[in-house]
Amino acid sequence: MHYPTWASAILLCALTGCGSNDSGHAGPAGSDVTSASTSSPRREGNATAEEVAEESRGDVACPARIKSAPRDAKAPVDDVLGVRPGMTYEEAANVVLCTHDLLIVQTDSRGFQIQTYGQTLRQGFTATFAKPRVEKSSKQIMQELQDEAMGRGGNRVTHDVAPGQAKWYVGTMGLPGEERVINVAREEWFEEGRNPTLASLEQALIKKYGTPTRNEKSPSQRYMTWAFDPLGRLITETSPLLNRCTGVSDPDGGANFSPDCGVVVTATLFPQADNPDLGRFFQVGIVDQTGGYEALTQTEQGLERMDAQRRAAQVEAASKNSTAPQL
Repeated sequence: MHYPTWASAILLCALTGCGSNDSGHAGPAGSDVTSASTSSPRREGNATAEEVAEESRGDVACPARIKSAPRDAKAPVDDVLGVRPGMTYEEAANVVLCTHDLLIVQTDSRGFQIQTYGQTLRQGFTATFAKPRVEKSSKQIMQELQDEAMGRGGNRVTHDVAPGQAKWYVGTMGLPGEERVINVAREEWFEEGRNPTLASLEQALIKKYGTPTRNEKSPSQRYMTWAFDPLGRLITETSPLLNRCTGVSDPDGGANFSPDCGVVVTATLFPQADNPDLGRFFQVGIVDQTGGYEALTQTEQGLERMDAQRRAAQVEAASKNSTAPQL
C-alpha cells in the first residue's frame, strides 16, 4: 500500500513546553503571520533584526490562548514547546511566535501534490529568526552570488541557524481556513560557551517523552525516537511496527503518514566537534501519522465534494439562464 510522504523540531523548561496550556489570539483565516492582527509598515533602507521582526510580527498576543482540545492525559506526550498535532494553523503560529521575539512566520510552499481544484491550502509554515536588512549595491550582490557559487563548488558546509537561534517547520492539512497541525519540527543551536552536556539533553528528553523506543549513539550524533501505534501504545523492539513507524526531527526533512502508526517523536542530538560530550545543537520533531493520513484523505474528499457542488450549481444556473442555440 502506498502512503503519502510530505517534505516537511534549552533544556528542561524548553522541552516541557512551559506555558503550553495557555492559549492564543487567532488571526483571520488565510493570513500568513496568523497570530498578528496587523503588521507594522515596512521601513525603507537598513533595519536591525528587531525592526525587521516588528514589521513582520505585528501584534502578537502572548501567552497564546488555545481553544483546540488539549491532549488526553493518557495519550503520549506529543508537543514541541507547546505546538502539537490538532492545533489550528493560527494557534500554532501564535505559539511559535511567543517562543522568541525575533521569530517571524512565513507560509511554506512545500506540501503534498494533491488536486486542489483551484483552492488555496496552507500546508504549513516556517519560522526563523529575523535578520538585519542591509541595502546593498549591485556590486555587493554580485560578489555574494560569486562567493555562494564558490562555496557550493567546494562543498562548503553552511548552516542557516546561528548559535543561540532556532528554526521551525509546522505542517498543516485541512480545507481552506480549517487547516490543523499534523507534524512539527524544531532545531535549536546553543550559544557559544553555554553548551549543555549531551547526557543532560538526553535525560531532559526522557523526562518529557518517557522511555524511548530507540536510543542510538554514534560519534557524530545521538538518535532517539518514541513511536506509538494508533492506540497510543509504545512500540518496542519486538513489535513488527518497529521499522515502519518512523518520524523526522529535521525542519527541512520529509515525514511519512500511515494509518498503521500513531504519534512518533524523534530527537537528534549533535555534539561539538572538539568535545563530543557537549551538545552543539539538537532537533525535535512530532509526526501524527494516523491523524495526518486521515486529514489528507478527508481534505482530498472535501475538496472533491466542493468542486462537485460548484459544477452542479453552474449546471443548474445554466439551465435557467443560458441562451438557447440558434438551429
